[in-house]
Amino acid sequence: MTPLLAAEAPQLVPSADLGAVVALLRALAPDDDGVGYREPMLAFAAAHEDALVRSCRAGHFTGSAFVVDATAEHALLLFHTKLQRWLQPGGHADGDANLPAVALREATEETGITGLLVDPDPVDLDIHEIPAGRDAAHLHLDVRFLVVAPHDAVVVGNHESEGLRWVSPTDLVDLELDAGLHRLAAEAFTRARHHLDR
Repeated sequence: MTPLLAAEAPQLVPSADLGAVVALLRALAPDDDGVGYREPMLAFAAAHEDALVRSCRAGHFTGSAFVVDATAEHALLLFHTKLQRWLQPGGHADGDANLPAVALREATEETGITGLLVDPDPVDLDIHEIPAGRDAAHLHLDVRFLVVAPHDAVVVGNHESEGLRWVSPTDLVDLELDAGLHRLAAEAFTRARHHLDR
């Protein structure tokens, strides 16, 4: 199992090379992606050299973080201001092909927690459509990572959410989460426990 990385780790240096995303996806074993998003993501990257930026109108890559506490007993979800739903932290790559770094950056910005650590190996993949609004409808090709908070984590949200909440696996049932987030939670809690058992 790959060790968790802090923000200053050399493996998290930004990169503009879409090939880094392709390599990350190709490194996943086919059975690591039970929902079948790996191949469509690779095909999208091959067809859109601008897939790392928001100006790619068909869609773009994003990185998100499933943030667990230091005991792997709770996860931190945010109630998204715009979408009015409970979600994990995450956001646009904005040109950075180092998606573990993107996920860690977004988690830090959206939770205010310092000292977060990221597992650089994706824990889940998801492709979902963002409905038309200010921009035309488009796809988010979301590569998702486990992020672990320190024992002394202090949560400070930002304008992107109306609230943040630590939840246990059993709490997730009551939050009307989409199937992708339930899948992510199951995989991420399992991996987090493996990290803590080492």
